[in-house]
Amino acid sequence: MDDFDREVYCIGGLPFDAVDMSKTMSRLRDAKFKKIPCFLTTPNLNFLILSISDSDFRNSVIHSDIVIADGAPIVWIAKLLGIPIKERVAGSTLFGALGQEWRRKLTVYFFGGPDGVAAEASKRINEKSTGLSCVGYHTPGYGSVDEMSESKVIENINSSGADFLVVALGAKKAQAWIVKNLHRIQLPIVGNLGAVINFEAKRLKRAPVRLQKIGLEWAWRIKEEPHLWRRYWNDGWFFLRLLVTKIFPHVFWLKLNQPRLEQLSHKSTVILNEEEDYSRIIVSGVVLDPVTPDIRLLMRRASLQNKNVQVDLAKAEYLSSGILGLLLLLKKQLDKHGLQMKVVGLGANMRKLLDWNGLTYLIE
Repeated sequence: MDDFDREVYCIGGLPFDAVDMSKTMSRLRDAKFKKIPCFLTTPNLNFLILSISDSDFRNSVIHSDIVIADGAPIVWIAKLLGIPIKERVAGSTLFGALGQEWRRKLTVYFFGGPDGVAAEASKRINEKSTGLSCVGYHTPGYGSVDEMSESKVIENINSSGADFLVVALGAKKAQAWIVKNLHRIQLPIVGNLGAVINFEAKRLKRAPVRLQKIGLEWAWRIKEEPHLWRRYWNDGWFFLRLLVTKIFPHVFWLKLNQPRLEQLSHKSTVILNEEEDYSRIIVSGVVLDPVTPDIRLLMRRASLQNKNVQVDLAKAEYLSSGILGLLLLLKKQLDKHGLQMKVVGLGANMRKLLDWNGLTYLIE
């Protein structure tokens, strides 16, 4: 099964779904009740930083089934670029909202957290009358991903019969563990939700809603966990550099060229050549959002040919965040089958566009 019908946009080299809280919860319900498995990832600004230098980590996000913006800076960037991601969907907020789903109860299994925290979180959840109940937990300690992936561990998770496996091992280790074991896990929903276990166990207190809404939850987190100050300091400088070197130049260029782009977009073409030993997608002109159904169908066809795919941009003048996101979904499908996607025909303008969007890794 592919997911070319997802409304996905590229931000900082990662795909993000344009979904709000309601749509995210609907996707999770589909995983449980319609048996459509869901690997949920919740990137924040730190994910963008980690993905630059770690291709495996980056691919773990690309290979997810739904990617939600768990960070106010992601939403701010989307607004600047005209991407229809209207609200932050924080993992902790999502987990709390699931607890309010009285008619569609979910069972959870906690994997990770410091000693005793998962047990305490489980106890507190089960003492409350909500739409969530905990049917198991495991604290694997601080071993390697391989040590945490022993058959007995996976068997215990599967035998719990939980709907939702909540992984809390830190961003990089959690994503690596999920990718390594996803094919063995029989639970319908798997997600790395970071601090959820600590919040549920009352080891940490979540920031007041007013701070969350204005993007200052990071300041509260530093108060609760002072050792995080260095991470947030680095995140802040990264965000400033990202704005100055990539986002603002992209936004300024768009404002200068928007009328011309809209005029040229009516003459654009995207075609698929399947007659060679590889499939070739040829993009001409300007492709703007929303991505049309025929382009989605073309990407789907390219993913089904059992061939490497070459994306020829020699005649392309501009590609929207939506079609760049769709290319990442194509990469995801090809990766599943050990195939490659190569971007060719790049002039100076297209190289600049890929750099603005954090996609230089596609041509390296």
